[in-house]
Amino acid sequence: MPQVSIVMGSDSDMSVMSKAADILDKFGISYEMRIISAHREPDVFFEYAKGAEDRGVKVVIAGAGMAAHLPGMCAAIFPMPVIGIPMHTASLGGRDSLYSIVQMPSGIPVATVAIGGGTNAGILAARILAVSDPELLDRLKSYTREMCESVQSKDARLQEVGYRDY
Repeated sequence: MPQVSIVMGSDSDMSVMSKAADILDKFGISYEMRIISAHREPDVFFEYAKGAEDRGVKVVIAGAGMAAHLPGMCAAIFPMPVIGIPMHTASLGGRDSLYSIVQMPSGIPVATVAIGGGTNAGILAARILAVSDPELLDRLKSYTREMCESVQSKDARLQEVGYRDY
């Protein structure tokens, strides 16, 4: 059973949403991935969102561009955490998506990551699940240490060779 559901309104969002899936794979978290349009197939969307809890889903990661209704509609129906990923848009650079997702009405919270922030959405979902999973929490701590060591290694190389030869 999936612990996380990754949903997007269009396959054009796949390059961003796949980053969330990659992180969930890294941490061994089960997930489902769907393309469902809240606007173009509302009956399918409502069935998906209403059934997510029964499928074992604990967190939804929803990506959307422009009007960006998908994350908010998920949060209106699904009773557990929803993470919204605003998509970059040609007309407004994703600001339209960002504003739409962060401006949910009172009582319909959506945690929102950066425009195109698929990786952080996956990490945030893992952190939410780690609240009740000590082994996952240990894997997240290890991931944080690996990031720190990577930066330190890069700085050591910079110090050794200088910026011109870096």
